[in-house]
Amino acid sequence: MLCCGTPFTGKESNPRCDSYRWGLTIVRFEGIRRAALFCLSSCPSGLFFRLSEQYVSQKSSSPILLPIMLAKEVKTGTVVVHDGNPVMIVGISVQSPSARGAATLYKFRARHVVTRNKVDITLKGTDVLQEADFSRRDVQMMYTDTEHLHVMDKEDYQQYEIPLEDAEEQLPYITEGLEGMRALIYNDACVGIEVPATVELKIAQCDPGVKGNSATSRTKPATMETGLVVQVPEYIKEDEVLKIDSRTGQFLSRA
Repeated sequence: MLCCGTPFTGKESNPRCDSYRWGLTIVRFEGIRRAALFCLSSCPSGLFFRLSEQYVSQKSSSPILLPIMLAKEVKTGTVVVHDGNPVMIVGISVQSPSARGAATLYKFRARHVVTRNKVDITLKGTDVLQEADFSRRDVQMMYTDTEHLHVMDKEDYQQYEIPLEDAEEQLPYITEGLEGMRALIYNDACVGIEVPATVELKIAQCDPGVKGNSATSRTKPATMETGLVVQVPEYIKEDEVLKIDSRTGQFLSRA
């Protein structure tokens, strides 16, 4: 059996795994995709997979699991498989249950990465989605025009373009020289951009800092160099460089 990539044997429960939830996923074994049983449970090390014995007993390279995640763990920008097609999650809303015992529903607004058609997906938090089989490439920003963001692969210098509307959530965090930015490549086309969880941005405009307010919890709006507006402590001054959480748009600290 395999658990987070670590072999274990027998049908006993993994000591780090409280319970098993079974379903079907796809493994890629010796270049062939096959169905396999999996066990998915929340644990400190992430996802648990349990494969049927026929794959484990093979005296060959280990099968490669395509990642699977719980619906409640999916983030915007993730590319998943829905009805056999790769779609990018562009929006998420959570509907709390109105009755006791009812499940929380996660409503995803997605876009087909090939046809660009919009797709609506509704799942319970414990339902699973399979991450699409695509590659991530380290890239750097080149420039933007009226329609596209242009980036370049830092290894082979391949250039990609992505429509501005497809990167609208990431654009406020992208600056020239940003390190850790990655392009999502599917069928040799860039279908999305990932930015680091923390980015550094310079304040372009904000009200003057107030002396003596370094310990206050009061905030004020600050416009960053990319146009992003962030609530910052009153003592922060114009032209300072700040660390911003790109997942929430919140101020973290001075850089």
